[in-house]
Amino acid sequence: MIYDLQGEANMEPVVGMLFSAVTENSQRLKSITEGMSQEEVDYKGQQNQYNSTAQLIRHITFVDMNWVYRIKGSVLPQPLIEQYGPMIDENHRLPLVQGMSRDTLMSQYEGVIALLQETCIHLADGDLDRLVTFGHQNEKQATIRWGLWHMADHNRYHQAHINQLRKWFQI
Repeated sequence: MIYDLQGEANMEPVVGMLFSAVTENSQRLKSITEGMSQEEVDYKGQQNQYNSTAQLIRHITFVDMNWVYRIKGSVLPQPLIEQYGPMIDENHRLPLVQGMSRDTLMSQYEGVIALLQETCIHLADGDLDRLVTFGHQNEKQATIRWGLWHMADHNRYHQAHINQLRKWFQI
């Protein structure tokens, strides 16, 4: 197998390459969570003190959904906030997600990736310079280029947490 970051045929070169980085990490997330039991998906570490795989996948989904809407130049609709959010709970932690199957969580995440793909098809490489706001109170600014890179990086970051949970679960 040969790995490469090749853009989609229907996307501009840089947009396609960045989209490819996001999809590569989404496919990796799918593969590292393959075969998880419900108990493992809900497992929060040896002392029940960490975020579960379910919480992490839901978090990645919600963060990426927010980025898709920023890239589109739209506000995330309230029904999606209610379905996938909030970003953090009243204790400033990832919201509890329990009893939701890995397949359901991944299916929802794949829906976000499909929406991102539809969005990226309409992006020109020049659009990557456009600034969007983000952060808990929209206090930060970034280019769309950085946002796409961040989606891939953020996903990979939390995959390390999921891999650690898997090791602890097997003990």
